[in-house]
Amino acid sequence: MLDLARLRALHAVHVHGSVAAAAAALGYTPSAISQQITKLERETRTTLLERRGRGIALTEEALHLATAARELMDIVERTETTLEERRGLPTGHLSIGAFATAARGLLPAALASLARRHPTLETRLSEVDPHVSVDLVAKGVIDLAVAHDWDIAPLPAPEGVEHASIGDDHCDVLVPAGHPLAARPAIRRADLAHEPWICQPPGSVCHDWLVRTLRTDGHEPDLRHQAAEYHTQLALVAAGLGIALVPRLGRGPLPEDVVALPLDPVPTRHLYALWRTGAARRPAITATVHALREAWADLSG
Repeated sequence: MLDLARLRALHAVHVHGSVAAAAAALGYTPSAISQQITKLERETRTTLLERRGRGIALTEEALHLATAARELMDIVERTETTLEERRGLPTGHLSIGAFATAARGLLPAALASLARRHPTLETRLSEVDPHVSVDLVAKGVIDLAVAHDWDIAPLPAPEGVEHASIGDDHCDVLVPAGHPLAARPAIRRADLAHEPWICQPPGSVCHDWLVRTLRTDGHEPDLRHQAAEYHTQLALVAAGLGIALVPRLGRGPLPEDVVALPLDPVPTRHLYALWRTGAARRPAITATVHALREAWADLSG
């Protein structure tokens, strides 16, 4: 009999394109995924992965197995949902993908609450970019995603994926303590027209929002430095190398030489939980969304 965990590993390699990426998405080491694939090859007496250039590709037999794995995972999900509904308790396994600041600032409290209230529910967290996490939910690689979007850059919602709001995360403009704007109680976008910016790389939601918003105001932004990590942006601001737009969630205490200024109107990113429609009635999903909302209320209250 084929092992579902091994089929899940193969499906993840198919979705992500490499063993390393599949391991990161499932929360395992690459060697563990490789071992699962090797055992599956023994079970099926078939070569499943082959070298192509510097990467790997699934053989025709592996593609067939990956498709079957997706169908089996759907059946298991529906069965788990039905069983959980009958018990009325969140149980089993729940894989969660969350963007970095949520994984740091929101998920620890939410997961700790779930562990206390529902000890038979085992959660597994992976740090994933919002757009990637939604795709992983749609493809069945993870059960629930915590993602965000901005008014000017809404998050795509694939068919078969549902979502619920968690809350709104406000953002501030961070400037060096000696900056001419640092003493103001609040600033407007026009005040920032000619400032050098420290921002996330192109393709990120925050970067796209910043560029589109400033261009809408008639200003071409001076994107002086790019850093994916907000803590790196903080260090660059503290060094006097520019200003940055940084959300409050997961930001932590600011250095003494950095000042947070409210921007009018307030830039806001909207936080969501997303899951597949087939799992909508699963008590584990309901309990997790509730825990996320509670944790957010504690943070923002």
